[in-house]
Amino acid sequence: MKELRGAKQGTIEKYSKAITLYAETTLSIKQICEQTGVGFVAFSSFLSTHHRNLILIRHNLTNFDNVKLRGKKGQTTAAHYKYKDAIAACDSMEYIEYNISQIARIFDVGCSSLASQLRRHYPEIVPRRENERRKMGITVNLQYGARKWSKEGYAAAVEMLQSSDMTIEEVANACNVSYTGFREHILAYYPQITQHREEKRIQAMGQKVRGMRNGNWALYEPEQSSIEKYEKAIEMYRATSKDITEIVRVVGVPLGGFRYHLRTWHPELMVQRRGFDKGVDLEQTKRYKKSAVEKYAAAIQRLENSDLPTSKVAAEFDLNPDIFRMYLKEHYPHLVAARGMVKASNGRIVSGRSAEKYAKALHLYETTPESLKSIAKRLGLTYNSLGGFVRRNYPDSIEKHNSLLVSSEELFSRGIEMLRSSNATINAVMGECGYNEYFRMFIKSNHPELLSRKTERKKIIGTKAAADKYAEAIEQMKDTSDTMTAIAHRCGVNVHSFRKYLHKHAPDILQNRSHNTLKQ
Repeated sequence: MKELRGAKQGTIEKYSKAITLYAETTLSIKQICEQTGVGFVAFSSFLSTHHRNLILIRHNLTNFDNVKLRGKKGQTTAAHYKYKDAIAACDSMEYIEYNISQIARIFDVGCSSLASQLRRHYPEIVPRRENERRKMGITVNLQYGARKWSKEGYAAAVEMLQSSDMTIEEVANACNVSYTGFREHILAYYPQITQHREEKRIQAMGQKVRGMRNGNWALYEPEQSSIEKYEKAIEMYRATSKDITEIVRVVGVPLGGFRYHLRTWHPELMVQRRGFDKGVDLEQTKRYKKSAVEKYAAAIQRLENSDLPTSKVAAEFDLNPDIFRMYLKEHYPHLVAARGMVKASNGRIVSGRSAEKYAKALHLYETTPESLKSIAKRLGLTYNSLGGFVRRNYPDSIEKHNSLLVSSEELFSRGIEMLRSSNATINAVMGECGYNEYFRMFIKSNHPELLSRKTERKKIIGTKAAADKYAEAIEQMKDTSDTMTAIAHRCGVNVHSFRKYLHKHAPDILQNRSHNTLKQ
């Protein structure tokens, strides 16, 4: 089999046996699908898309390659082949002397069926044919068009069909007339009504509004059995704040079915339960339960009647402050706007309480190279909250801080050189140069290789500050025979730190005192 353009290899193999049967036998498509186990609709589509030539061959239409195969509507291929000779005769001057009924009998087709085919699919043939017959003086004194009694009998139904969106069958039942007769009457004598209704159907395709008709002109509304089944559950959902799972358990209906019924036919109830007005689209609302409205009602009233911060009100009612703030932003934006919002120096609107709380930290962050984490820890602030406040409202402060970090290389140049040229620990270098913890963070970020080298704690001798601190105690150790504990207490130094300092930096003093003690 030759390769088909646009068809997948798997699809070609799937329908290969069915295509062979269609080409070599006279079996119908339905019979072929039953034998091969393929879908009727899918195979019909594959056949018309990729094997149109086989359809034309089967229906003897090889001389009519341009004939339009039937889509959703129109003349079927079988009808086209059955009536094509009779229709051609109706449109030919050779048979102009015969009327439609005589032509139908000549070609052995039904008179009414041929007339119906002409009216529906070739409406221009009959008027042209009658004009020619009238010019030639051929007349049989027959009345053409709708009969008087037919017009009068269907008049009320025609009026109702034009002025309403009812189907032909619904109008026929309402006016107590024959459905099939009324349908044929409309198709034959009121093509403008048929065209207008077709346009309305095209416009209604995909329309899903309760109480209105969709593309197939059926009313989009729930079945009566579904309404009765979920009536009690809907009423409980409307009148109480119970969870949907509890409602279906009490009523005894399936959870999935009730959710579908609720979302499809009662979205306004879901919108109202989420705390929004009835006209708001469901997709624009957040899924808050009705119980959440009751949960936050007292706290919201407290906010409206006081000037307390949101966090304190949340703590007072044992609520999560972040979730409570999110709920307020969505449902009570006027309360959020009224909670002390001020205009910052950069033009942004920020919370007045937050601006006051983080003012000192922000000033230190803008004017020093100290990290934000270190500032937050030193001032007793939450680092994540401070960081979020700065990023949201003061991005220019981050740029100012980063500009200070450029000069940190010069600020810490002595310590960096000391780490490179010796094997002293970073703590010893910080003590010697008087750096704070930011030096350690700077080294981690910019010179991590200096932290992985071998170090010795005794490389750098005690700092000048430590020497001054223990100077008086050392003099008394040299000039008196008092105990180290008494001297440390008298000089106001820690005896353990003092003893450690002597072991490191003045071991000779300890040796002399030990030697004098042995002599005594």
